[in-house]
Amino acid sequence: MNTEIEAAQLAATQHGLHLPEFSLQLSSTRRGARLARRLAVQQLDDWGIPYGSDASETAALLVAELASNVVRHCGNIGRDFRLRLTWEAGAGADTLRVEVSDACADRPLPQRSRPEQDGADPPAESGYGLLILDALADRWGVRQRDTIVKTVPSSASLSVAGRG
Repeated sequence: MNTEIEAAQLAATQHGLHLPEFSLQLSSTRRGARLARRLAVQQLDDWGIPYGSDASETAALLVAELASNVVRHCGNIGRDFRLRLTWEAGAGADTLRVEVSDACADRPLPQRSRPEQDGADPPAESGYGLLILDALADRWGVRQRDTIVKTVPSSASLSVAGRG
């Protein structure tokens, strides 16, 4: 999973393609997660992906889910996170890559699983973020850079009306 994303980035670099990139560091707070989503959508609009389009809405959900996971798992210890977006225009569908890195590699890595439920209890209120990520992203994974930093890279093929 991670190697596929890295290989695509390396191939683009080797072919002399400059992918539009946006990166910033934010606080691991609810405000930081909200700002990540808003700034991502604004950046996509600057790249020609209209605000409110299906591609923009999908990107907003991807960023929101990844950023809210950081806030939930790292926010109480005051560590920042980094959001990185790259956009690769292609024939038909374009590819958006969203990466969120945090300094919480000591915390459990994200796992693909459903929230625990039994028939007697109401449905769980949390634990659906990675299921949303599974539904929206073509692929995603977890990369632990060292003993401190982990990155959750994801990529999604998105079609933008009037492009491609």
